[in-house]
Amino acid sequence: MTVRTEIRPGPDATKPKWWRRPWVVPLALVVAVFLAFSVPPYLTLDPAQSRVSAPPGFTAHYWFLVAHITFGTIAIVGVVLQIWPWLRQKHPVAHRRIGRVYVFGGALPAAVMAATIGAVSPFGPVVAAIDVVAALLWLGFTVAGWRAIRQRRYADHRKWMIRSFAMTMHTLMTRALSPLGFLVVMPRVEAKTELILSAATVSGVLSLLALLLLSQWWLDRKPKRASAR
Repeated sequence: MTVRTEIRPGPDATKPKWWRRPWVVPLALVVAVFLAFSVPPYLTLDPAQSRVSAPPGFTAHYWFLVAHITFGTIAIVGVVLQIWPWLRQKHPVAHRRIGRVYVFGGALPAAVMAATIGAVSPFGPVVAAIDVVAALLWLGFTVAGWRAIRQRRYADHRKWMIRSFAMTMHTLMTRALSPLGFLVVMPRVEAKTELILSAATVSGVLSLLALLLLSQWWLDRKPKRASAR
């Protein structure tokens, strides 16, 4: 009588290496380029260097904007590290600590500031509404994710934090879609001011919808089966 033995791969055999995640490096590079372009004008703390004009009657607008950019920078760097599978799997303590920084030193204060300055957006009422909705979703998703992990509901934590990650990328996605917004409205609009406002509206709407849909698709997709060796 012969006994057949089956050799099964170890727990790490089916996990792809960090360099086999095709989105890790491109995402990090895109975020680095975005920050290199967006942050430097505000390091001088000179309101004249601001790329967003302050609305009448809101004298503290610039400082709310600087606070939003500061906390937002912490959030976007932190969330990229948080979704990096290698760091999450190999260094869970670092993952937890960076997660706390992301929530309390990045996403939550940045979302509050975003809702405040978004409500008085110089790009019109539609963009203002989109910015406020995106900020409130960011705030709500992050709080829900934090509560889930505190209650040890790990699956729910993952879902809410993926949605929080999506809202963290809203400003970046809006900037990336701006050329498309101009292409859409240019044949229909001639006045320069109206062109800018219309393009900002199109890119803002597309960004919010795209991020919500993509995050839900990511959560609903079927994971690939690990190939047996």
